[in-house]
Amino acid sequence: MSTTSSRPRSRKAPAERAAEIVAAATAIAREQGLSGLTLRAIGERAGVASGLVAHYEPSMDDLVARVYADLVEEEISDVQRIVATAGDPAAQLGALIDTLMDGGREEITVIWVESWALARRSDALALAVRAQMQRWQALVEGIVEDGCRAGAFTTTEPGEVAWELIGMIDGLNAQSLVRGSGPARFAERTARAAEALVGASPGSVPVARA
Repeated sequence: MSTTSSRPRSRKAPAERAAEIVAAATAIAREQGLSGLTLRAIGERAGVASGLVAHYEPSMDDLVARVYADLVEEEISDVQRIVATAGDPAAQLGALIDTLMDGGREEITVIWVESWALARRSDALALAVRAQMQRWQALVEGIVEDGCRAGAFTTTEPGEVAWELIGMIDGLNAQSLVRGSGPARFAERTARAAEALVGASPGSVPVARA
């Protein structure tokens, strides 16, 4: 006569399980980009069935948007801290260029590049992308406005200048993903271009030499 022994299964609280699923999705996005986020991949990383992932995250679009927003929020907060300790507006602009073009943020560059493409088919992600782009706009525009008030910059269009500068940095970072060389060697050129855009004295925006 055989008997079947049963052991009580450990059940995690819903909030804990949900947090594990989001953490798993975030780890995958860091390693593989947003395109790596599938129910199966997240389930395997979290150690649960894909059906359980779908139970806790019924909308993959919403999950992708959340992961994207969390990762970009982390990046922006980090850059804000770096810029805030750099000194005057010209030094802050240089610190911004240095930290965004030092080649150490490739994983988040992949997130950005994919988000622009994927947002065309996801309203949730599009909303998140626009919100984070506006945060970047506000950060850079604030530096330019401070420089104008201090008399270091002379542009009368800080918003447009900020947008141009962000586009320049984003473009070089995105191209570096496929060119096989980091964007750091263009930091000096970008700083000189930034000086022209904001109306600063030549050589006044300091960057590390590549």
